[in-house]
Amino acid sequence: MIAKILKEVLDHAETWSQEDQAELAEYARDIEARRTGVYTLNDEERSAIEEAERSPLASDEEVGKFWKRRDVA
Repeated sequence: MIAKILKEVLDHAETWSQEDQAELAEYARDIEARRTGVYTLNDEERSAIEEAERSPLASDEEVGKFWKRRDVA
């Protein structure tokens, strides 16, 4: 019964706005991550990480020293 309901919702979702479809996809990604223990970044998250990696705020070496001073690394 649940599979039928899920199929119907997905069929209807194709008529939803892009925003609503994205929201549904995000919920599905969260559930999948919880079930598998693997979280897959979306494009926005990936871009934010790439931007942060290019940021001049702290180098990998500086971050390593920070954690080492706190006995974490």
